[in-house]
Amino acid sequence: MTVNIDWENLGFEYHKLPFRYISYYKDGKWDQGQLTEDATLHLSEAAPSLHYGQQAFEGMKAYRTKDGSIQLFRPDRNAARLQDTADRLLMPQVSTEQFIDAAKQVVKANEDYVPPYGTGATLYLRPLLIGVGDIIGVKPADEYIFTIFAMPVGAYFRGGLKPTNFIVSEAYDRAAPHGTGAAKVGGNYAGSLLPGKKAKAIGYSDVIYLDPTTHTKIEEVGAANFFGITANNEFITPLSPSILPSITKYSLLEIAEKRLGMTVIEGDIPVADLDKFTEAGACGTAAVISPIGGIQYRDNLHVFYSEKEVGPVTRRLYDELVGIQFGDIEAPEGWIVKVE
Repeated sequence: MTVNIDWENLGFEYHKLPFRYISYYKDGKWDQGQLTEDATLHLSEAAPSLHYGQQAFEGMKAYRTKDGSIQLFRPDRNAARLQDTADRLLMPQVSTEQFIDAAKQVVKANEDYVPPYGTGATLYLRPLLIGVGDIIGVKPADEYIFTIFAMPVGAYFRGGLKPTNFIVSEAYDRAAPHGTGAAKVGGNYAGSLLPGKKAKAIGYSDVIYLDPTTHTKIEEVGAANFFGITANNEFITPLSPSILPSITKYSLLEIAEKRLGMTVIEGDIPVADLDKFTEAGACGTAAVISPIGGIQYRDNLHVFYSEKEVGPVTRRLYDELVGIQFGDIEAPEGWIVKVE
């Protein structure tokens, strides 16, 4: 089937595709799951996901390679992270086998919507796990829905990889100490909307969140993980129980160490020590890497490599990871799952 889509000008927007996967948890077990053309979820008005936020989600992509085949990037890590989030919110786990099988079914059923190789566009998948049923008290649901839907999305950087500036937030925290910061739950994102809007209103891409306990250490960049690069060839990223464990970040840590020969460090990054970094960036599924030109902290704008040009190490990391995802560079063992 020929799909009438301008692949070169896709944004990051919802598209209703023909098929999505859905599975129901009832009486203590998941059903077989199936593809459906119904894009509407049917749930009780008393569903705990609506009232008490008992829900979790993931973000992942399918990539068209040069030979026309399609592949997923580390879907087992998305499955594991969803399982960890499910444990935190007392929801039943979706097995890794079911998770990957569901993702492959959705991609295969919507194969015509996987963007062509060379456009920079991908098929974005959104797995969703929600508590449903008639529960009005504050307690876990008895029934759940697991679904995966998909949409083609464009290259995050339409004009190419370009640095942007961020501002440190001291008025807002992304997560509470010992809270759900390490879980991929919707409430974390809802709470980030206001500070993000305020940052954009004064010319910044988003906010830099500090640790919620001391407000002295960098934790996250908007909805992404932070990394810094030093003149000593170090790749440093924060370590904290409040940080979402980014699959992109851990992939970059491995690439930096094993392919670029860098020293990799997870540890504290005091916001007062920004001068130690020659380059910096944010990383996540949507953008892979967002180069950071400068960080505004109080009255000082700390500029890293440049506000206009991407640093050489950031560029190498980006090219290596994207090359792996699109099949142009050999992947570490177990990172790629083919959709056949």
